[in-house]
Amino acid sequence: MAAGTRGVVLRLCALVFLLDVASCKGFVEDLDESFKDSRKDDIWLVDFYAPWCGHCKKLEPIWNEVGVEMKSIGSPVKVGKMDATSYSGIASEFGVRGYPTIKLLKGDLAYNYRGPRTKDDIIEFAHRVSGALVRPLPSQQMFEHVQKRHRVFFVYVGGESPLKEKYIDAASELIVYTYFFSASEDVVPEYVTLKELPAVLVFKDGTHFVYDEYEDGDLSSWINRERFQSYLTVDGFLLYELGDTGKLVAIAVIDEKNTSVEHTRLKSAIQEVARDYRDQFHRDFQFGHMDGNDYINSLLMDDVKVPTVVVLNTSNQQYFLLDRQVTSTEDMVQFIHSVLDGTVAAQGGDSILQRLKRMVFDAKSTVVSIFKSSPFMGCFLFGLPLGVISIMCYGIYIADPEGNYIEEERYEVSQGELEGPEGREAAAAESRGPPEPGSGLSPGPAGRGPKDVLEKKTD
Repeated sequence: MAAGTRGVVLRLCALVFLLDVASCKGFVEDLDESFKDSRKDDIWLVDFYAPWCGHCKKLEPIWNEVGVEMKSIGSPVKVGKMDATSYSGIASEFGVRGYPTIKLLKGDLAYNYRGPRTKDDIIEFAHRVSGALVRPLPSQQMFEHVQKRHRVFFVYVGGESPLKEKYIDAASELIVYTYFFSASEDVVPEYVTLKELPAVLVFKDGTHFVYDEYEDGDLSSWINRERFQSYLTVDGFLLYELGDTGKLVAIAVIDEKNTSVEHTRLKSAIQEVARDYRDQFHRDFQFGHMDGNDYINSLLMDDVKVPTVVVLNTSNQQYFLLDRQVTSTEDMVQFIHSVLDGTVAAQGGDSILQRLKRMVFDAKSTVVSIFKSSPFMGCFLFGLPLGVISIMCYGIYIADPEGNYIEEERYEVSQGELEGPEGREAAAAESRGPPEPGSGLSPGPAGRGPKDVLEKKTD
């Protein structure tokens, strides 16, 4: 009885699970060719995928959760997915070049998502991009709410002006990364002092910075550089985005589980440099730390010791390694200065030799990863071609070329011509070799061989 009850419970649980999965998928629409004509009526968040793509399969359950969440909060954004291999024409029109590709489609605009593939990050992206490019802050209470919610955001203060037009243009390009607001002067907190209006400010790191056209250059470039906090926990996704800023990236490579003095001191030193030396370095450097050296090893094609500091130039793939022991913030500052003035030699780069090295390294890494994940598959993929090539080489090696048979045939003919008393006698003499000294045997006429026999027969 108990076993029967347990079986019923298990079947009910399985049914509930299947219903949950089905309901989750129900909030994500499968898109086809008709989507091309109807998409402009709504705002769409679309996952372009390939059925065979492993990363796409990992994203699928997360994407279903995104669909459920967007529906539950009443978002105007519709969530869908499209098989880019079946509808390759539509996918190419939207600029899909890899899988999975996430895009938010809003009217005639298409915004790419390049952040971490987590539910919260994707929903945050959809919420930010689907709203207004520049959102008004009508009150100080709203301003304080935004400050608590966002670590980095930009604010335009003032009325209509050419600067506001540039600000809107920058927002249309960079809305995929950060938030843009506008406010009047009386809404801005009292601790903010503005020398002139209009002005553009960035709020981050518990303080604010004002855009200066003469010192900071182009507004859009300044926003792109300032859209990150001064100090970050860096991973592969974030490092890719930091490459767009044009800054050098100084990373403390540490083991966060290691609480030794060496690890904690290095992390504290680079944090202090980011905070206390901002005015000196913020235009050229982005600071942060990375847990573990796996990603850095693959990036530099080397085994980087932990802990250490690596400075990356993402524009030309050069890097600089720590050339001194860091015991204080001053040591870190000296190292940063030595990178700027060229005292520390740059390694890596994008030369032809480095590209060839990268190709070999990537091929080696691919082979190793295949064997680690599936040894049988690795043996099949690489063992079978090698076995076929070995068999072919062996067959070529042992096969007698046609010329060998011709030579043997000629040799047999010559032996046949030598048949007869003289030929046999000559052959016997040749097989015996020269007579030994003192044997009493006469060597006979000197130089007599097969040719002489043939001439005698002719005569």
